[in-house]
Amino acid sequence: MYSHTTVGANDVSRAKAFYDAVLAPLGIEARLVFDTAIGYGLAGGPAQFWVTQPFDGKSQSVGNGTMIAFAASKRAAVDACHAVAMARGGKDEGAPGLRPQYHSNYYGAYFRDLDGNKICVCSQHAE
Repeated sequence: MYSHTTVGANDVSRAKAFYDAVLAPLGIEARLVFDTAIGYGLAGGPAQFWVTQPFDGKSQSVGNGTMIAFAASKRAAVDACHAVAMARGGKDEGAPGLRPQYHSNYYGAYFRDLDGNKICVCSQHAE
């Protein structure tokens, strides 16, 4: 339904090291790398998640209520992404666990990246 999603970063190299590690458990990798932007996607697929310096040249800022959610095929991948995010300096916004208020199999974790962008990783599978 969408072409891509973009979050801002003040230090693209630092953001790349963070996201390279955090997204690896989901099979998501850097597909395009530039000095001011990195495009991530599944192997062989298009770059659909972009981390970039703001185009207007101003500092990155966080949108209140804005969140990017990545799909995981298993709950273990949710756990792994959250653990890597915490180890890499991310800020916990909700430990991995079931969120039955969404539905009985919704298993998610929430964190903020190094620039304060809110990220969710979730599995909607029974395992």
